Amino acid sequence: MSFVFKAAVVGAGTMGGQIAQTIAAAGIDVVLKDVKQELVDHGIEVATGVTQKQVGRLVKKGRLSEEDAKAHVAEVVGRIEGTLTYESFGDVDFVIEAVPEKLEIKQAVFAELDAVTPGHAILASNTSGLAISDIAVATVRPDKVVGTHYFFPASVMPLLEIVEGDLTSPETIATTYAFAQATKKQPIVVGEGPGFTVNRILAASMSEIFRAQQEQGLSIQKIDDGLKGKALPMGPFFLMNSLGLDPSLHLQEQMVEEVDEGDTSTSARFFNHARQTELVAQGDLGAKTGDGFYKKDGSSNVEGDADPDIDQLVNLSHLAMVREALLLIEDGDATVRDVDLGMAAGTGLDPKRGILPPLLKCDVEGLDVILERFETAAEEHGDRFDAPPTLRRLVAQGRLGQKSGQGFYAYPQFDETQVAELVKLETREHGVVIAWLDNPPVNSISPAVVQDLQKVWDHVEADGTTRAVVFASASPMSAVFSAGADIKAFTQMDADQGRELMDQAHNVFRRFGHSSIVTVGAINSIAFGGGSELALSMDVRIAAQSAAFGQPEIKLGLIPGFGGTQRLRRLVGQPKALELNLVGDPILADEAYAHGLVNTVVPDHELLDVALNWARRLAGQAPLAVEKIKQVSDVADLVDGIQAEKDAFADIFATDDASEGISAFIDKRDARWTGK
Repeated sequence: MSFVFKAAVVGAGTMGGQIAQTIAAAGIDVVLKDVKQELVDHGIEVATGVTQKQVGRLVKKGRLSEEDAKAHVAEVVGRIEGTLTYESFGDVDFVIEAVPEKLEIKQAVFAELDAVTPGHAILASNTSGLAISDIAVATVRPDKVVGTHYFFPASVMPLLEIVEGDLTSPETIATTYAFAQATKKQPIVVGEGPGFTVNRILAASMSEIFRAQQEQGLSIQKIDDGLKGKALPMGPFFLMNSLGLDPSLHLQEQMVEEVDEGDTSTSARFFNHARQTELVAQGDLGAKTGDGFYKKDGSSNVEGDADPDIDQLVNLSHLAMVREALLLIEDGDATVRDVDLGMAAGTGLDPKRGILPPLLKCDVEGLDVILERFETAAEEHGDRFDAPPTLRRLVAQGRLGQKSGQGFYAYPQFDETQVAELVKLETREHGVVIAWLDNPPVNSISPAVVQDLQKVWDHVEADGTTRAVVFASASPMSAVFSAGADIKAFTQMDADQGRELMDQAHNVFRRFGHSSIVTVGAINSIAFGGGSELALSMDVRIAAQSAAFGQPEIKLGLIPGFGGTQRLRRLVGQPKALELNLVGDPILADEAYAHGLVNTVVPDHELLDVALNWARRLAGQAPLAVEKIKQVSDVADLVDGIQAEKDAFADIFATDDASEGISAFIDKRDARWTGK
């Protein structure tokens, strides 16, 4: 892993200017290069305008004065150095290329970058569809070449697809992931297949709508009116008209050529709209040129006035999304969480908007129902609607979604009687119990959660029948296992209360480690800070592919307080543990496995099944032998180490730096350390 203190963006168009602004706004110096001064000036103007809008909203809310707003704009824009040369690239750590979407141009830029940047620098492409491996061949460092696919407008859209090439190293992915988080982006790691993940799934959905419109002569206005808020946040033709017909056409053509290999029969999964091709050829690209699918006056520019069957369009477009999503998952190019998070953050298929992303929608409506729809669609429209094997397998297992308790996601089936509110129990067979962390939105480890962990453990030890407990997140599409300790709750404690909480947490975690009951952590996603330490206290940790682990306390001027300095080094060794605790950046599931932090990594949708499988196996072991093995394995000075950590945490928590770090976190600003 490397660290980014200075970045660069090559290509100062609107997208390049916005990318540079997101980097500068995160406090990182950035060089913005193009071939003409007017282009560089344009990029800086874009960055300035974006920053002014951002601080303007804070001024309206009364959170910034006009004077402070101007100073903030000057500070952010002042971090951007415009240039026509590579003279300032000699000390950059991360470069993002944002030049036109032509392979030969990108290869030429990467060859130049390879010669002018340090050997440790990561070279990233903002390509929306070109294979990263094809770009990387222009360099002698293909392991440090990666895709960073921003979504337009980059200053607003939270999603960042980190695209892994054939030779991209895990270290490059880890650094890029941390860089994305530092610049306030939501990263997902995807494969480099055509369209990557979000655009490929979107193109499949659009293809069904385009095909139906063209073949049936449907009214695009009626389609847009009917599908708005159902298939997409806005009508599909209006959306493409707003974004530009040319990038959309380029994507569809790429899908037809590279996925369908030029096939235009009814078996083809992707479809080029003939009218769109005509419009682009004559320069009518949508709102940016005046005419497109709609004319300047808002009237339709596409032949057809028939009434669409909206329910059928919604169904076919959804089935197409599910098909592509599962093919990506089966090929190892995406995970369940990547798909739904990507579609939510990248296209607006967000439950908060009342529109479900494709796989969550399957769970809600029933996987058996979705399978029946695939079979009906295949009979009516051909084998492009053959149901993917993963869907058939889940239905055969009885994993039908919400109604059965498990589909692509797991859904708690809480016991009727509960002993706690924020950690709830679900009793399974064979002496296995699931303890669901249910403290939304991020399952923070608050004092109440610590108390509930104690209550739950008291209960399972007293009942005499529980032999294994699986700890899991109760939120089906949650981006977190646990995001860590409840920082705001800490600010309301004095030193004695903080020490009492530490004692309570360490007591229950130590009880986990000394009991005849086996604990299994099912880590679905982010496990940071106290959430990571909770996972560390488990006997076995099963990680989903989407999982990430980190001890970010150092960034708040604190140290881990729930065992992170002790249990972590016992798992990954002293050097790696010291690195993780000192740096504070996350590591992804595969790296966690490589260092021994987790026992295995599994596909997202198999996480609970695998965790329960482990729990059942371990629940069948001799209880007394289990207890003794756990106890003697824990002898090596853990008590002394934990006591030292508790003392150090209490000392650190009372410092000015700790108070400043917590305040900065709450205020969403950089901390100003004094060493006091």
